[in-house]
Amino acid sequence: MRIEYSEYLIHRQWMRHALNLAQVAGNADEVPVGAVILDSSGSLIAEGENRKERDKDPTAHAEIIAIRAAAQKLQTWRLNQCTLYVTLEPCPMCAGAIVQARIGLLVYGVDDPKTGAIRTVANIPDGAASNHRLRVVGGILESACRQQLQAWFANRRHIST
Repeated sequence: MRIEYSEYLIHRQWMRHALNLAQVAGNADEVPVGAVILDSSGSLIAEGENRKERDKDPTAHAEIIAIRAAAQKLQTWRLNQCTLYVTLEPCPMCAGAIVQARIGLLVYGVDDPKTGAIRTVANIPDGAASNHRLRVVGGILESACRQQLQAWFANRRHIST
């Protein structure tokens, strides 16, 4: 998907916000992933960061938390006018939730070579079982998102040795 320069700048701004949320998660010993959702006017309506360990909840991924908050804020599960920013390509669970919520646009930072379910390992939004066509922009602040994750995992390996 081709984007205009002004859109690119907006995407960078909100990805920086998601990176800040990811840092909060990382500081709390969670995998550092952050997500934000904007409404159709470009206003922030929801955010989330990974909370699996803190909440003892396998579904507490940044995207799921943000989607739940956005649905509550808008009082509808249909988020087709919303944009979701997330630092890491969504996993199968989150990709399914994004499709079910009818998110209008997904913007993510870095591909996930292990569980990426948007473009890298699988393509849930374009699959035969998908009832929604998702617009996707990947690679926004890709190196910053990758660096944050790699540094966190390197630190975890160092601590556990």
